[in-house]
Amino acid sequence: MRKALERSTLQKVYDRTAGRYDRQHAFFTLSSDARGRRMVVEHAVDEGDKVLDAGAGTGGTALLAARLAGKHGKVVCYDLSQGMLEVAEAKAREAGLSGRMEFMAGDMLKMPFLTGSFDAVVSTYSLCPLYDPAEGARELYRVLRPGGLMGVAHSAEPRNMLVRLCAHMVESVAWHIPALTLGCRPVSVLPALKEAGAEVLFEDSIGVPLWPFDVFVVKKPS
Repeated sequence: MRKALERSTLQKVYDRTAGRYDRQHAFFTLSSDARGRRMVVEHAVDEGDKVLDAGAGTGGTALLAARLAGKHGKVVCYDLSQGMLEVAEAKAREAGLSGRMEFMAGDMLKMPFLTGSFDAVVSTYSLCPLYDPAEGARELYRVLRPGGLMGVAHSAEPRNMLVRLCAHMVESVAWHIPALTLGCRPVSVLPALKEAGAEVLFEDSIGVPLWPFDVFVVKKPS
């Protein structure tokens, strides 16, 4: 796995990219990123849930979760980048959902929430840039209540060996342009969650051949 960008560099990249993030990410994924967000929310969030969106970014997933959780639900948007959160807050105001959402800045590997604080935890395309993605996934799982659901979408390796080789060649060049790659690289976190006792309820692979996404939902046993 390619070495992650340093935390301070990652924060600056996302702060500077916040205004164009949605367009850029949709362009390079041929809008499959939006499909992954919908899949995660539809499979992991229920009406009335208290939801954590970890690595919430510009709020695309959090807004879907807030609508599904309804007026009795709550969505906490947590992200390293204050710039991304400002875009998310503006979207929430425009959608009339500010009352259902809360915004907090911080590191996904050191979250300030108590164990078992949330009915549902979602994270879309935010474990990929972390310096320790597996530990990040375990931290998300920690704050999920027993019986709760956790939905994740993240970058993955192409399964076809030839396509994987092509992807690595492109990434070896693109990696030198952090504003383009946003620090994302293929990761694998489901084994760590299974080891922690998670029950896999749903798993799929979507996206363009060179840059696929793994999408899955796990349940924390009661």
